[in-house]
Amino acid sequence: MDVFPDFDGIGGIGDLRAVIGALLMFVLITSVLMVIVSAIIWAIAAANGNYSAAAKGRTGVLVALGTAVLAGAGVAWMNWLIDLGQQL
Repeated sequence: MDVFPDFDGIGGIGDLRAVIGALLMFVLITSVLMVIVSAIIWAIAAANGNYSAAAKGRTGVLVALGTAVLAGAGVAWMNWLIDLGQQL
C-alpha cells in the first residue's frame, strides 16, 4: 500500500511551499548571523571583564544555536513522518 500525502489537493500549494522555504532560509541565515554577533560580544565582554555582558552573549549564542537546530530538525522530522506514512 502506497500512502503519501496529496500535496496537490489544495490550490496554491506551490506558493505555500515557496513561502515556507523562504521563511526557513530567513530563519537559518538570521540564526547564523546571531551566532556570529553573539559570539563576538561574548568574546569581547569576557576579555574586558564584563561578565554580565558575557553571560548575555553566551545566552544569545545558545538561543541562536537552538533556533537553527529546531528549524533543521523540523524539516528532518517532517520527512521522517512522510517516510513512516509510506510504510503503513
